[in-house]
Amino acid sequence: MKVTIEPTRKIVELVINGVGVPARVWQGETITSSGKTVPVFLFVTRIAPEVPEDDPNVGELTADFEQALTRVAAPRASITMLPMRMIL
Repeated sequence: MKVTIEPTRKIVELVINGVGVPARVWQGETITSSGKTVPVFLFVTRIAPEVPEDDPNVGELTADFEQALTRVAAPRASITMLPMRMIL
């Protein structure tokens, strides 16, 4: 499965092993084997670029990644009212 996603400005708190962890809600879509588009959302608690330290462009690539990560979309209406039962 491949998913295309973008970060939203919505932050939720997930409880993991009794500890609250902030997570950004990302929204996007996937395409089924029959070609139908299915909207999805994800809870992302950590994200980091995977750039080899010996890459001569590591600083530039990391800076580009960090700048792109600051741009966030408005969440879809269905995401603004996430049911808590959907959060594990």
